[in-house]
Formats: sequence, structure tokens, C-alpha cells
Amino acid sequence: MGLRFDEICIDARDATALGAWWSQVLGWPHDIDDDGDVRLHAPTGAGVDWIFLAVPDQKVVKNRIHLDFRPDDQQAEVDRVLALGARRVDIGQRGDESWVVLADPEGNEFCILAADE
Repeated sequence: MGLRFDEICIDARDATALGAWWSQVLGWPHDIDDDGDVRLHAPTGAGVDWIFLAVPDQKVVKNRIHLDFRPDDQQAEVDRVLALGARRVDIGQRGDESWVVLADPEGNEFCILAADE
């Protein structure tokens, strides 16, 4: 017996819009099921699928868990994701970090790390 990590579930006020946004950011295909849940399909080797579930409440505090992404070019990815509608957020950074903290359109924090050298 044991556990296998199968999917990430993300609550969203507008699951359709947020799922489509992340689909664009990640370049992953998505679909919407009969319940209105949005599933992003991770390419082989890229991790697990993401499911966006509609909830009535807004996010009001800092995430207790967040996602980190390692790009080939940090600045290019930060610029691209900001242009898609992300925003910079301050969670107490000092300013000399090697990562950039952003939030998606519903305020979920995530980091774009420095590229591997």
C-alpha cells in the first residue's frame, strides 16, 4: 500500500478563466468537465495534472503552499507572465533574492526562480 501524487486541485472564483490563464502560462492543453472543473493536462514528465474547482469565496491571505518554476531565462519569463496578467507581490522579500514572487489573476502566489547556470 502507498500513496501516489495524482493531481493538484486549486480553488478559484472563476475556474474557467483561471484554468485558461494557467493553460496559457504553462502551454498545457485544458478541458472543462461536466461539473465546470477545468483540468490542465501535464505533458509526460512535467508533473501531475492541475484541476481548477469553482468556489464562492475569494482568496484573502498568503498561500500556505505555492508553486516554484525554473525557467531557461528568468527575466523573459517574468516579463511574459506579467504581460499575461500576473502581478508582482511583496511577501517580505529583502530585494536580493534569486527568485521573483508573482501572483496569478486571483492572487495565488508563485515564484519564478533563477535559471540554472
